[in-house]
Order: sequence, then structure tokens, then C-alpha cells
Amino acid sequence: MVEHGEMIEDDVFVDINLTNDEMVQWQIMQHRSIECLIRKKKSLKARYTYGIIFSLVNLVAWFLRDYGQKVSLRFNILKACGPEGHECFQTVGVLRMSLGCFIFFFVLFLTTCGTTKLFDIRSTWHSGWWTSKFAILTIALVFSFLIPSDFVHLYGELARVGAGIFLILQLISVIEFIAWWNAYWMPDDRKKQSSCCGLFMSTLFYMASLCGILVMYALYASKLSCTLNIFFITWTAVLLLVMMAISLHSKVNKGLLSSGIMASYVVFLCWSALRSEPADEKCSPQKHDNKHVDWITVLGFLIGVSAIVIATFSTGIDSQTFQLKKQEYLMEDDIPYNYGFFHLVFSLGAMYFAMLFISWNLDSSTRKWSIDVGWASTWVKIVNEWFAATLYLWKLISPIVREPKIMNHEEPVPQQQLQDSE
Repeated sequence: MVEHGEMIEDDVFVDINLTNDEMVQWQIMQHRSIECLIRKKKSLKARYTYGIIFSLVNLVAWFLRDYGQKVSLRFNILKACGPEGHECFQTVGVLRMSLGCFIFFFVLFLTTCGTTKLFDIRSTWHSGWWTSKFAILTIALVFSFLIPSDFVHLYGELARVGAGIFLILQLISVIEFIAWWNAYWMPDDRKKQSSCCGLFMSTLFYMASLCGILVMYALYASKLSCTLNIFFITWTAVLLLVMMAISLHSKVNKGLLSSGIMASYVVFLCWSALRSEPADEKCSPQKHDNKHVDWITVLGFLIGVSAIVIATFSTGIDSQTFQLKKQEYLMEDDIPYNYGFFHLVFSLGAMYFAMLFISWNLDSSTRKWSIDVGWASTWVKIVNEWFAATLYLWKLISPIVREPKIMNHEEPVPQQQLQDSE
């Protein structure tokens, strides 16, 4: 027998008698717990490495789009780039970089899909083996510059679909976050202080939404001839009123906070859509000069690229939202997030950044330092706004719609049984 002393509160020592086998098992469990913690931290750090890789690919794609002509002579050795290298910069260059990035993350998706435990070899692959991964990334990017441009254009068509799927996943993630935020700030009547904070934030979000509507009218619909912009802004205001009315309905009773946050998000999407209108449009306040790039344009571009990376990263780590069966308890050796879903979102994000850089248009080049500008981008964002509002409204009314169906499936109590019970 091995005597082992343990000190508890009030400086009292309690002797715990452990056998040698129990002592060995205890040490093994301690070692395993430490190893799980180390692997989990390594896995969490790996997310940021993937984010940096994704950001660098974005920047290289931008460079090929805006300044690829200056290095086009170096592409002459590649047959797929054409006689003067024109098939490897501007729009096609962005698509080639996007294709290489997509291949890289899709390979990682295939090799990590289904991983559940930290001690799985696929978990080690996800969190390490960086030399091999950089080799795979290099091969994928080189391959994307060797294939004919016809295949690249075909990928561009597929990228439109992939980017649309990415937007849907992002919307679902945002709406779930809004629901969580609403539950956090306005949990119940017992926490009056928290409810007061929630009411204050609701007012703040609705005031911001109202100010946004007025500013958009002033900037983008100052003339009666701007009928399309007037329609976009007015319909956004109608959506705000509908969301507020339904959230306050007695059968829904979701409060104002979630609808206020969603209202601000919808107004932001509308503003982003109007801002994506071409600069030469008579109702657009932006007047761009292709020969002159000011610091505001550069700053806007950098913010746009950062938004792409943040949106991809935040959606990728939010795998719980898209699980049909929620996992309430995590074991010590469970992975902290879904690796396969994380890489799948990044592969779709590669398609998404390509569409933003080329403004969803495969046949024309875009202005330098611009991102997501053009009528195609405008309509994509408007449809995205309408879909977001529809998805949110369905989330509000779906419990009420499903309630009669649930009640109809309940078996009625026989009349004879009721009489017997009386």
C-alpha cells in the first residue's frame, strides 16, 4: 500500500490510501488530461494559421488582378497563360488563385471530415504537419496556373454557386448569433438589470437603423428619378416594420432586441448594396477616377478584405449552429470545433472572395482597389438582404406554424375512457 497525503481546506490533512495500480492509473489520467489540453490549444492555434494562409492568398489574388500586367512577361513561360500572359492576371488570375485555395482547403476537408477525438491521427494532421501542407498549397496553386483557361472559366461558374452557399451559411450563423445575444441580454423577468440593458440596446439598434434609412435616402435617393434606389430603401424600411411587428406579436413575443439587431444588419446590407452600384451611375454619390487612388479607397479595400477573412473564420468555427443534433456535453478528448466543417467553409470562402474581387462578373475586369462593385454585386446583396429578412421571419413564426401539426399528431382520448374516469 502507498500512503498519500492530501491537504484540504483549513489546513487539515487527510490520508488517502492508494494501491500501486490505482496510483499508476491516476498518473496516467493526469498525463492524459495534460496531453488533451496541449492538443486542444494546438488545435485552436491552428485556426489562426489557416486564417493567415487564407488572407495571404486573398492579397496575392488582388495583386494579380490590379498589378498582374506589370509582371505578365514572367507568365510567358506558362502555356496556359497565353502568349502575353493575359490569362493569368485580372479576372482569370483571381479565379486561378481562388481555384488553388479551394483545392487546398477541400483536400483538408476530405482528410479531416469525421474527426471527433483529439488523439485521432486526423486531428494531428489538422493541427500540425505544416511543411506538408505548404507543399500541398504550392502544388495546388501551381496546378491552377497550368490548366487551360476554359477550365478556369468553368470553375468560375461553379464558384458563383459556392459563393451563394457560403452566403447562406453566413446568414444562418448571423441569425443564430442574434438569437443567442437576445437570450443573453433579455433572459427572464428576474434579471431586471439585464433586461434594462437589453431594452437600451434595442432602442440603440432601432435608432441606428432609422438613421441609416434616412442617410440612404439623402445620399442615394435624393432625386425622384432614382426609382430603383427608392424602392430598395423603402422596401428595407417595410421589412424593418414587419420584423418589429411580428417579434412583438403576442404569440411570438421575442422582444425588440433580436429584431433591432436584425434591423441594423438588414440596413447594413441595403447600404452595402447601394454602395456597390457603379460609380458612373447618376444616383451614386461615389465618383471614382481610375487614374487616382486616394487613401479612403485603399482603406475601404483593406476593410473589405478583412471582412471576408473574418466572415469566413467566424462561420467556419460555428459548426454547432449547423448540427442537427446538438451536443450538450463535451468529453475531455473531444475536438474543440468541427475540423471538416471548418475547412469546407474556407473552401467555399475561396469561391466567395473570388466573386467579390471580380464583382460576380466573369467577362470584364474591375477597377483597381475596388471590391464587390457593379450591378451584379448590387443585386446579389439585395437578394441576400431579402433572404436574410425572410429567414429571420421564418425563425420567428416557425414554432407557431408547427404547433398545430404537433397537436394534430397527439392521439385523442376515447370518449368511453373519459366517462370511465369520471
